[in-house]
Amino acid sequence: MSLESLYQEIVMDHYRRPRNKGEIPSPTVDVFGHNPLCGDKIHIQLLIGDNGKIKDAKFHGEGCVFSQASASMMTQKIVGRTVEEALGLREEFKKLMEGKAVDSETLGDLVSMQGLRKLPVRIKCALLAWASLKQGIDEFTSARNGGQPPQTVTAKLEVHE
Repeated sequence: MSLESLYQEIVMDHYRRPRNKGEIPSPTVDVFGHNPLCGDKIHIQLLIGDNGKIKDAKFHGEGCVFSQASASMMTQKIVGRTVEEALGLREEFKKLMEGKAVDSETLGDLVSMQGLRKLPVRIKCALLAWASLKQGIDEFTSARNGGQPPQTVTAKLEVHE
């Protein structure tokens, strides 16, 4: 089996059997991302502890294989990390999509998405969950730094190709 075939299998496995699909009853962050040009929709929910660590991450949505598989892989990678570490993973994933050198050990299964560079129009599909994550964390951080009491931070993001 070639490396490319293995990567395709990993992506398809996350699409067919998504990890962390569902909802968090009382999330700290609740963000909806949408790309109206391709129809991908993603809803990301996070439960963030007082220490800034992501205790749980869930998603649901509809869209192509790449948007849904990326969300599945993302939620697996960010649980147990701080919000800063999650944003660092986002930057590494963006670099992967841009064809730049990355730490493949840090990204794990996400490296399987590198084949999308051959399909530039699909890169935004894979990045939708990550853009939504950033929007949600930015809103959360802003609220926390503004002294707002703990509550669910909601955000909406619309991405255009």
